[in-house]
Amino acid sequence: MVKLGDYNTLRVVKEVDFGIYLDGGEEGEILMPTKYVPAGTKPDDEIEAFIYSDSEDRLIATTETPFAKVNEFACLKVKAVNKFGAFLDWGILKDLLVPFREQKSDMIEDQHHIVYIYVDEKTRRLAASAKINKFLNSEIPPYQINDEVMILIQSKTDIGYKAIIDNKFSGLLYENEVFTNLKKGDKIPAFIKKIRDDEKIDLTLQKAGYEQIDGISEKILHLLKENKGFIAANDKSSPEMIKTLLNISKKSFKKAIGSLYKQHLIEFKNDGIKLI
Repeated sequence: MVKLGDYNTLRVVKEVDFGIYLDGGEEGEILMPTKYVPAGTKPDDEIEAFIYSDSEDRLIATTETPFAKVNEFACLKVKAVNKFGAFLDWGILKDLLVPFREQKSDMIEDQHHIVYIYVDEKTRRLAASAKINKFLNSEIPPYQINDEVMILIQSKTDIGYKAIIDNKFSGLLYENEVFTNLKKGDKIPAFIKKIRDDEKIDLTLQKAGYEQIDGISEKILHLLKENKGFIAANDKSSPEMIKTLLNISKKSFKKAIGSLYKQHLIEFKNDGIKLI
């Protein structure tokens, strides 16, 4: 069965002047226009194609790569607004519609919005919704502390950043633990810090405990090697100076250089640390 709004590996049935047709099984033959056909393609070859429907509800195959596929969240730009809703650029020829009923507030051209891509059950058309909470998973999170996940930054709050985890769950990064510039729509790896009693998820950009320090230690060693074995920072340096230099907190820096010192990899100087 062909998956609408997703990638499918389909067999080439025949070539025509304006492209090729792929075997869509119960959906019949699906056109891939000439401009998307890989060079040298011939009948009976198999092609991985993204499938969407055109304005007349005909299935179309493309080798273009959309910014996201069905059942995923993405931050997309509004290209146009008309009487049907807002149309978003999602990386392929046909824009993605957000009906007015699926907008949290009026969408305006050139704005970026976090949306969820879905198949409308009544029309069987691909659409997007900005009412993302109804698409987030309400089940008990399956994660363990320090599990690595992929997150999408959703919005900035008074205490940090709301994020969508693995296209399924909602989580929070606390601002006082973020030492890099983040903006809505950023996709970055993160780690599970804590699953609270209310089943909400706290996130961190670095692993907790010794694993985190190991990673920071490597960063410090790399910086030392780049700077001829010396950096002008130690446990007396200001938090602001350490953040500027290494993009980490002073607490993490002190733990890391303590670990490096115990391993006889560095020595302390009055004005910084030196690689042994």
